[in-house]
Amino acid sequence: MPTVNFTANLKRFYPDLQTMEVEATTVAEVLQVVEEQHRGLRDYVVDEQGRLRKHVNIFIGKDMVRDRHTLADPLKPTDEIFIMQALSGG
Repeated sequence: MPTVNFTANLKRFYPDLQTMEVEATTVAEVLQVVEEQHRGLRDYVVDEQGRLRKHVNIFIGKDMVRDRHTLADPLKPTDEIFIMQALSGG
């Protein structure tokens, strides 16, 4: 099963959020499983149309997802996914 990792700033809102293995074949399915266990987290990652938010990146291994609109990037059982929310400010 793919493994999903989260940045510390997302863990700030979900203190029990840990690296997790999920049964998923696409990035969109990963977010669905994560949302089932951590209600509301998906809203930090995608907008109202389900597209990846501007200041969020998802990596599959070292490669950034290609499909930021439907998150249909395919996954292998050995993939490691990193969900990263950029911080901004000054």
